[in-house]
Amino acid sequence: MNSSKSPGLAGFGILKNTTCHTEKKISVFFSIIFMTVGILSNSLAIAILLKAYQRFRQKSKASFLLLASGLVVTDLFGHLINGAIAVFVYASDKDWIRFNQSNILCSVFGICMVFFGLCPLFLGSVMAVERCIGVTKPIFHSTKMTSKHVKMMLTMVCLFAVLIALLPILRFRAYQIQASRTWCFYKTEHVEDWEDRFYLLLFSCLGLLALAISFLCNAVTGITLLRVKFKSQQRQGRSHHFEMIIQLLAIMCVSCICWSPFLVTMARIGINESHSKETCETILFALRMATWNQILDPWVYILLRKAVLKNLYKITRRCCGVHIINLHMWELSSIKNSLKVAAISDSPSQS
Repeated sequence: MNSSKSPGLAGFGILKNTTCHTEKKISVFFSIIFMTVGILSNSLAIAILLKAYQRFRQKSKASFLLLASGLVVTDLFGHLINGAIAVFVYASDKDWIRFNQSNILCSVFGICMVFFGLCPLFLGSVMAVERCIGVTKPIFHSTKMTSKHVKMMLTMVCLFAVLIALLPILRFRAYQIQASRTWCFYKTEHVEDWEDRFYLLLFSCLGLLALAISFLCNAVTGITLLRVKFKSQQRQGRSHHFEMIIQLLAIMCVSCICWSPFLVTMARIGINESHSKETCETILFALRMATWNQILDPWVYILLRKAVLKNLYKITRRCCGVHIINLHMWELSSIKNSLKVAAISDSPSQS
């Protein structure tokens, strides 16, 4: 019987011939620091987003804030659960044979790694699609994109990520203890079975697809906003659009930088059969890069707010002495003005 199909023994073979080592004290210290910083950062971002949601009742911004809150809450629980398991593993001297006889902990760890990896990427792409619809089709967005629909989308995204995470378990394929003995994931060493390759390629392709959708939608949104800016002399009603697109672009850049190495590495392992000693080190480095995404995401909402951007603009203008953007563009206005500007840009007379 294939070891990947034996839940009780899955991953233990790799413990006998480990080629990737980590310093226990340093790893425990950094795991605790990363988990603490991530929890505090996401908690602060949640407070800011909830306060903004209560202040702004504009439908166009309310839906964005709901999705952003879902993203930050997902990152928070990812730090809390994955971080706690990682600290426990390090504190137990990575002795999986002692505390993981039935492979339950490894399965839970693997499911959480997949879910909290894919879910933020999915939510980032959904946010980009939502903002693209809000800018290019404002009437449709204001009438169809209600809070109820946004909550349904959040639920569907989470359920889809859960399904992907549970797929190996449903197929009686246990998650594997990785060569560093610090985390669990799909089988990444001596991948010969087509199903093991499928899980790796499915994870990486879904993640890369989410990044591609985010890039495409953000590009369309940005181009549309610039066209409206140059075609219309009215500058009101777009401050919240510019604020949100700046946040989306920052999220997209952070996700691409942090997740691309891990997603590409998983795809290469799924495609190539041979592995070298550097593979373990490469995976571990890519994984640590990916964990930074959940730390940096909340700071996008903490730092790239209208008030902060306005102050940064003032400081830049004083230092450079150049008038780049009229501050009136940051003035708040009603949803009526926003829809009016977008309607003017889409009218036949403007084409």
